[in-house]
Amino acid sequence: METTPNRTSEMKQYKHIFFDLDHTIWDFDKNAEETLHELYHVHQLNAIGLTSANLFIETYTRHNHQLWAQYHLGEISKDELREARFKKTFIELGLHPDTIPADFEDAYVKLCPTKTNLFPHAHETLQYLQQKYTLHLISNGFKESQQLKIAGSNLAGYFQHIIVSEDAGVNKPDKAIFEYALNLAGAAKYESVMIGDSLEADVYGALHFGIDAIYFNPFNAPQPNDVPVQITHLKELTLML
Repeated sequence: METTPNRTSEMKQYKHIFFDLDHTIWDFDKNAEETLHELYHVHQLNAIGLTSANLFIETYTRHNHQLWAQYHLGEISKDELREARFKKTFIELGLHPDTIPADFEDAYVKLCPTKTNLFPHAHETLQYLQQKYTLHLISNGFKESQQLKIAGSNLAGYFQHIIVSEDAGVNKPDKAIFEYALNLAGAAKYESVMIGDSLEADVYGALHFGIDAIYFNPFNAPQPNDVPVQITHLKELTLML
């Protein structure tokens, strides 16, 4: 954990903590991997030429991350993201478009949000923070999927407000979604902090809006010089907040 010199004293002033959900609390990649392994066998992808489940998952993950980055920035729509991620994956792996399973995306969207893998110490950390702060979620994820994830993982009780970009009308990092969230929470900028894994959407989005941010960096990617605070484990929050 790296902080600016007097960061601990500043953090004691917070009243509201805004969390991202996917890749921050809910382990998106682990849940997606479980889902894709199941669907690989259910849809018998081996029989249509995809002989490696792991290569299929790696290829999908790369395309999905790229498309989500575009979605965060408003470059593509929800429907475009959902239409493209498996199509790009299958075609890159050599399948003709006519052989792509027609209902694969729908099956994925139904199954994946029911998975319940969270990052280590998620419940423990949220229980601790809930006693000291008012917690909220701000997510760019799709509303119906996020509702399933939150309910299935028993997360709803921690958060006073759950803000989904579809309701706000804009995605992180747009300043408008942070303004929407703070107005809904009745929170001032100086008493609020955003915690998330996405440098662009969560960290820079919050900082450019004028609230503090903590970068959740579980895979120890290089920490940019202009990111003042990062954690690699959620439990670190119980020591610093």
